[in-house]
Amino acid sequence: MVVPDKALTAAGEAQPVPLSSSTPVECPLVMASKMRVFRILLWTMNLVQRNVPQAAGVQVFPPVNFTLTVSALAQVLLHWKPNPNQEQKPYTIRYDVKILSPVPEEYDTKKTHSIRTAALHNGFSAHIRTLLFHNDLQMRSDWVKAKLPPLPGAPETSVTNVSCVTRITISSTVSLHCTWLPGQGAPEDTEYFLFYRYEKYTEECQDYIKDKWNRNTECRFSVTHIDPEEVDNLVVIHINGSSKYAAIKPFQQLFNQNAIDKVNVPRNVTVFLEQNDLLATWEKPISPFPKECFEYEFYLFNLKSCNKQILKISSNDFRLRIDVTSRYSIQIRANHHICCMRGFWSDWSEIIYVGQNKLENPIVWILTVLFASTCCVFLLVAIICKINRVWKKLFPRIPTPSNKFRDPFPNDYERARTCTSETETEFGSFAEDLYSSALDDSVF
Repeated sequence: MVVPDKALTAAGEAQPVPLSSSTPVECPLVMASKMRVFRILLWTMNLVQRNVPQAAGVQVFPPVNFTLTVSALAQVLLHWKPNPNQEQKPYTIRYDVKILSPVPEEYDTKKTHSIRTAALHNGFSAHIRTLLFHNDLQMRSDWVKAKLPPLPGAPETSVTNVSCVTRITISSTVSLHCTWLPGQGAPEDTEYFLFYRYEKYTEECQDYIKDKWNRNTECRFSVTHIDPEEVDNLVVIHINGSSKYAAIKPFQQLFNQNAIDKVNVPRNVTVFLEQNDLLATWEKPISPFPKECFEYEFYLFNLKSCNKQILKISSNDFRLRIDVTSRYSIQIRANHHICCMRGFWSDWSEIIYVGQNKLENPIVWILTVLFASTCCVFLLVAIICKINRVWKKLFPRIPTPSNKFRDPFPNDYERARTCTSETETEFGSFAEDLYSSALDDSVF
């Protein structure tokens, strides 16, 4: 506690002044902390004052001969030289580089050159300055600027909607397939040409697919120089064109090689039932990445209730409790996401059926449906024909001929019929007697 001031009494004796509620009381620890902070501030001020005179006479000069050079497709070489008037010792010199366009970026380096990959169809601009370090001080020069103009060409003639997909083949090579749309301002006779660059390799497309105006709108590379084992490398796509009526502006786009990878389908998918559980196992897709790099989607469809589920799985096997009285269809697809950037999901695997009521022979089912459909069609046609009396029109009834002439001798005709009947009766009796006598002769 702080001892309160003392007041003198009339007798000359010092007596303590009573404390009031407004009198501040400070802890000795707080006072000690304040003193330590004060000493640190004094030490820092003395240090800065000692260094300022040393740096006060130092001038920082910007780099000289700052140039931008296109060294490859979508690649810029930034190069500069130290200012010859700049003092070198005992200072540390670095350079602050700021990319303004097309994609802002800032970094520092000890070197006097730098290489950057960027789409250059709309130009490129950068600033650079000298950084001078001495002890704890950092001094900066003014900025030096340089830029590349946009690539020449008429507006709206460059391609749009460029998309590319890569696939890893069984032989561990990488194929490339790119599509695009012609520019809205491009004449009908425009021919587009695609180039890709991967690291130091550049190749022009030889296999194009054309649209109805005979313009190239797709390109295929069955084999490329893309390394399937690399991670997050860039694939540069450059598409230019030619026309008799306009200058076609080139277009460039950068793709992460893993982001455009169309993953292969999981292999050797096996599904079976174990009591009330469904068990599924499979192998990772064809890829140089280990199995830990992949994730899967498990599609389960109940054919009885029409319920479907899509389950996320990070391993190569799966177990799920199901209704064993139902029949299910199952498919699996894969993607990579841990070892590198996620790509395009693979296609779904072939459908596998498990559970009750499974049709062993789909041909029987198809023939049954076809037969039932045919019967229904014939029945429908018969009903329509019955309603519209088509049968009577196609197969009319044959009329009975009528006797239009009168018989001139009706009595004689009746008498002749009577005689004929009597004759037939007599002849029948005679035949029976003859047959009986013949039978008697044969017996005796």
